Amino acid sequence: MTTDSDNIQKVKVLSKTTWTPNLFSFTVTRPDSFKFTAGQFVRLGVNPSRLKYHQDQPNSEAADEDIYRAYSIVSSPYDETLEFFSIVIPDGAFTSQLQHLQVGDELLLNTTPFGFLTLARYQEPLPKDLWLLATGTGLAPFLSMLQDLKTWEDYEHIILAYSARNQQELAYVDRIKTLAEDFGGLVESPAKFTFIPIVTREEVEGALTKRLPELLLSGELENFAGQKLATEHTHIMLCGNPEMVEDTKETLKDMGLVMNRRGVGNIAVENYW
Repeated sequence: MTTDSDNIQKVKVLSKTTWTPNLFSFTVTRPDSFKFTAGQFVRLGVNPSRLKYHQDQPNSEAADEDIYRAYSIVSSPYDETLEFFSIVIPDGAFTSQLQHLQVGDELLLNTTPFGFLTLARYQEPLPKDLWLLATGTGLAPFLSMLQDLKTWEDYEHIILAYSARNQQELAYVDRIKTLAEDFGGLVESPAKFTFIPIVTREEVEGALTKRLPELLLSGELENFAGQKLATEHTHIMLCGNPEMVEDTKETLKDMGLVMNRRGVGNIAVENYW
């Protein structure tokens, strides 16, 4: 019988990108045997006493206890490294430690992938349109999907709507803008890709400004995408803060779309908060 501890492997931090004082991403080594499906999440562990930041602090005290949290994977299932996108939660037991990551630090990875926010959940034949709606670090699983060639092969249209409070918090925008060329360009008849940036607390040229439920009800989101949401040809996935997921899910249901059950239906969400 395999125990949870048998699935824990050490990984090393290879790089770190700070997007804002409260948002950062990082890459780690990938165990040779680790496999996952785009959209899934894992549990990452940190032990404060093993971080260089704490080791360098005079008279610092850190509990010798591993702390685990769920993290969606940004990377493609075929990447040689693993990438994660994190928010800093003030006084959070995990992210208050993780924000001090340095290259060379050691983390723990539970190599059992979790979650059903994957395109494999949908039954064939697939509808033609895939809508990905994200706030904050909820972007992570969608970036993984969009770095999988099969996603570009299976749909006619892909719409990514990504919402943040201000422009600075719209991370990964440069990478998003190259996805169609970098991955869709490798497919014979790739999906048409539309990126919809949303900034809710300041005016930004080219970005929408309202919350996702409002944009759906007004039709503004559909107008920007040039596509209509419909039960017969739409898959729609939600990931982000729980309030957004709940409000947007209920709005979509009011518009006639239905929750995905056993591979049938339109709306899929991830719940690991």
